[in-house]
Amino acid sequence: MLVFKDEPVLAFLDPWVALAAIACRTKKIHLGPLITPLPRRRPWKVAREAMTLDHLSKGRLVLGVGIGAPPDMEFAAFGEPESAKIRAEMLDEGLQIIKGLWSGEPYSHEGQHYNLNTMTFLPKSLQENGIPIWVGGGWPHKAPFRRAAKYDGVAPVHSNWPETLNPSNVVDVVKIVKNERGSLDNFDIVVAGETTGNSAKDRVKLKPWLETGITWWLEDIHGMRAEMPDLRERIRAGPPDAE
Repeated sequence: MLVFKDEPVLAFLDPWVALAAIACRTKKIHLGPLITPLPRRRPWKVAREAMTLDHLSKGRLVLGVGIGAPPDMEFAAFGEPESAKIRAEMLDEGLQIIKGLWSGEPYSHEGQHYNLNTMTFLPKSLQENGIPIWVGGGWPHKAPFRRAAKYDGVAPVHSNWPETLNPSNVVDVVKIVKNERGSLDNFDIVVAGETTGNSAKDRVKLKPWLETGITWWLEDIHGMRAEMPDLRERIRAGPPDAE
C-alpha cells in the first residue's frame, strides 16, 4: 500500500528496501513481500529486485503477488488503472514475463500491456526449483485461486475487509486449486492471523486451520495490531505451538 485514504494514517516503509536489510541480517527465515501488487510495478524491475533478494538471502526468498487492493489507495490515487479486469490482465502478463526472464534463457514478449525485446536475464535463482511464487486473492472471488494453481502457492484473504477469512473459506479455496492442478503436491497454502504465544490457546485456535491443509501460518505483526513493545514481545514468544 502506498497511501492511507482515511484514518488511521500509519507510518510504514518500502518493503523491498526493508527486505534487503532483513536478508542481510538473518540466516534462516524465509522472506518476501505478501503481497506485491504486480500491476503497479514494471515486471522486469520486480524480476531483478526479487533475484537480487534471492542472492542476498542465499536462496530464502518467496515472491508473493496479486492485483493490489484497495484500488483507490494503490492505483486511482496516482492516476493508474483502477479496473480489476485490467489489473488482472497485467498480473497474468507480468507473471509470464517474470518466469520467462528467470529462465536464464533468451526471452522476448509481445503482449497487450508489455513488450520486451529478446534478452537474457542473469543470474538465475540460487534455489533449485527457482523462486517460489505465491499468488494472493480475495475470497469469494474464484479467478485469483485458479491463477494461483499455476504457480507455487496461494495466499487467500477476505475481499470485504475488515471481514476475515475463516477455515471453511480456505476449504473452498483448496478445492478450486486442486481442481485446477489435480494435486496439491509441492504447493503451499498460506494463511495469516494472530496467535497469543500461549500453547494451549493456540492449539485450539489453529486446529481447524490445520485441518484445511494449510502449509504456512503467518503471524500478523503490524502497527494496526498493537504497539511496538507488544509486537516485540509476541515475536520473542516464538511461533505458535500446534503440536
